[in-house]
Amino acid sequence: MLTKKQLDLLEFIHKRVQADGVPPSFDEMKAALDLRSKSGIHRLITALEERGFIRRLAHRARAIEIVKLPESLGGEPTAGFNPRVIEGDRPSGPRPANFEPVTVDAMELPVMGRIAAGVPIEAISHVSHRVAVPGSMVSGKGEHYALEVRGDSMIDAGINDGDVVVIRETSAADNGDIVVALVEDQEATLKRFFRRGHAIALEAANPAYETRVLPEDKVKVQGRLVGLIRSY
Repeated sequence: MLTKKQLDLLEFIHKRVQADGVPPSFDEMKAALDLRSKSGIHRLITALEERGFIRRLAHRARAIEIVKLPESLGGEPTAGFNPRVIEGDRPSGPRPANFEPVTVDAMELPVMGRIAAGVPIEAISHVSHRVAVPGSMVSGKGEHYALEVRGDSMIDAGINDGDVVVIRETSAADNGDIVVALVEDQEATLKRFFRRGHAIALEAANPAYETRVLPEDKVKVQGRLVGLIRSY
């Protein structure tokens, strides 16, 4: 999952390495992305490194190595969902004459990266892989996508760090809905939605986190929670 700025920076570094054999300087990156300070470049570099797209080499100036590229820049596609069947205890004899196998409709959804259930992280925009979900989970109207949860601010709502949440795209929400909220067009977070006059309250489901109250024009609903997938 990469934001547009992260993708732009990765593309700029990749092109410079291909053309010159060395990555650009931080000043060149700042100018190329039209950022005001190098601190923004540091944050983008750290995000790319955390997501495994680049590697910084210690004790070497301008030492940035491209590890992989997203599909949009010519990288290899990420492997999709590949379920395995595990044999368990079952009768060894023939099946009854009236036996009918139970089938479950499933569909694949794009996993758009990680969503913060805690301090907001940068906005989501890049498909990292796909996951199969029961068809009944996406029976409502509209497009759906999935997100991997990072953080514990929604733990009292049964949403844990590492869970995958299924989201129905919508820009509308009712009070009490768990939504993907885009804050100031750059940070995305998973919280309960409440409208308070001309303000929006984003409420955690963990007493360790304070409710954030923002002007309504600073918050955009990106979707509502409709399901959850947990791996053990």
